[in-house]
Order: sequence, then structure tokens, then C-alpha cells
Amino acid sequence: MNQALHESVMLPEVLHYLAPRDGEIYIDGTVGRAGHSKAILKAADCNVIAIDRDPEAIAEVSAENIDGIKLYQAPFSALKQAAAHYGFEQVDGVLLDLGVSSPQLDRGERGFSFRIDGPLDMRMDRGQGQTAAEIINTFDQEALANLIYTYGEERKSRAIAKAIVAARTAQPITRTAELAEIVRSVVRSVPSVGINPATRTFQALRIFVNDEMGELDRGLKAALKILRPEGRIVVIAFHSLEDRRVKHFIKEKSGRGQSVSRHLPMPAPDDLSRRVFLKPLTGRGVRASEAERAVNRRARSAILRAATRTDMPWQ
Repeated sequence: MNQALHESVMLPEVLHYLAPRDGEIYIDGTVGRAGHSKAILKAADCNVIAIDRDPEAIAEVSAENIDGIKLYQAPFSALKQAAAHYGFEQVDGVLLDLGVSSPQLDRGERGFSFRIDGPLDMRMDRGQGQTAAEIINTFDQEALANLIYTYGEERKSRAIAKAIVAARTAQPITRTAELAEIVRSVVRSVPSVGINPATRTFQALRIFVNDEMGELDRGLKAALKILRPEGRIVVIAFHSLEDRRVKHFIKEKSGRGQSVSRHLPMPAPDDLSRRVFLKPLTGRGVRASEAERAVNRRARSAILRAATRTDMPWQ
């Protein structure tokens, strides 16, 4: 197995924009195999709260007994609860590494991969929610087509949904290989494009199963509230749906075109978000280096955006 697939994406860039300092507190929103967390701890004598909604990821990192890492099983939306669990009200930096991890893709039993046969599961936390198989076998044709188009941006979503419904009339679709073959019967491979025909459909199902867009929205809002003034947020996205949301959030919270009078009364604590803003640090976003893209497949689609909290609009 290619070990490069397990390398944490854009480590130098993450450290540059997160800028770890001694005595500060950081949250790694997707611990995975703890690559980013380890790098942050190595860069400074600081505290790292590493969270993940996948209990298997938490268990594996826990078994490593990494000095200085504080683990907490939770999705992005629970950043505040994770910090409070360890006695912190605010933190100096938040890293959100979005999407599915290489270890999850490499394990057929998780059901994320169209390259490795396994049960159609796709849940980050296998103890909660509907599986991909339940969705594939119960949603009507229109609902499936809309799901695949919305979250996979697949132009042949209607034809794929029709093929799925036709196939499941004979027997339920329960395996990743079955679904991949159905999609490939509709979507032809285009070598010049360089992606598997099943990629967008599998992406759409995974995003829907785990409510990834909702979690991203909630996670960004939670990060803004928990950051100290001048605290940094760094987000790595892997497809346009995610990146557009991150870009829009940073722009919306930059406060451009707004004015806040110093004569206005301070807002109530539960209304703090109206007076917290973000100053963009990355402009159009940052791509992984050519060297990293050459050896790490996940880095090829990665785009990083970063911002710092400020309590006045940034002009």
C-alpha cells in the first residue's frame, strides 16, 4: 500500500497559517492519524485538542499515547464542548481538514471506496444515522437524482438514479462494488479527466449520509465563536462544494462594507457573533506544492483558506 496516501495534506502551509506558539491552545477538527496534531505539537509547546466524529480514529490515536494531545469524539459543531471538556473557554487556532481520510478509504468495511468492495455504509460514526445502502434502496428515483446532482455535481444523475432503481428491483444493492458497477454502466470513463466514473456518486452519498455540508456550516460558526481575538482558522477543502462554503463564510464574516460605531453598546454574550469578524489571510486560497501533489493523491484537489478573528470589520 502506498504510504504517501496516509500523509497529512499541506503540513507546511497549515503550520504557516496556524502559526503555533508556546502556551497557546489549538483544535484539530479531524484528527485522522494525528499528522497535523503531531506537527502542531512539534512546532510549539502548546495544547492540542484533537477531535473526530469517527470513534475508530479516536481509538487508534489514543492507542499511540501521543504526549500532549487531548482527544475528544465529536463533529465540527461541537468545538465549544470539546474545549470546555478540557477547561478552555477560547482557543488560539482551529484547523478543519474536511472530507474523508485515507484510512477510511482504505478499509473496505467502511464502505467509502469504489475501489475496494465492502458494505455500503459510509457513516463516519457507524453507531449513528442511515447507511448509504438504506438510502440507495429506499429513496425514490427523483430524490436519488437530486441527491447525486446536488452533492456530487454529477451531470448524469438522472440516468444513474434510473439505473439504481432498476437494479434494486431484482435485489437490494448492498455492496460498494455493485453500486460502482451500476454507475459505470451509465457514466463512461474519460482518461483525460482522470477520475473514476463512480467518484461523484460516491461523494454525493458520503456527504449526504454524514450531513457534511451542515456540519461544515455549523463548524465554521462554532470556530468563529470559540476563537480568541487574533486567533486563526485554517480550513482544507477537497472539492468545490466545500470550498465555496468556506470562501463565502470568510467573505461574509469579513465585515466588508459594514461599519460598527464605537458608540454602540456591547452586545449580549449570546449575540457576540454579530460583532466578531474574520480577516482573510489567503486571498484566493492556497494549493499544495507541486512536489506534494506529485506524491500525495489527496493533495491534488486540496485548497486551503485561512483567516484571523478580529472584533471590527476588516476593510
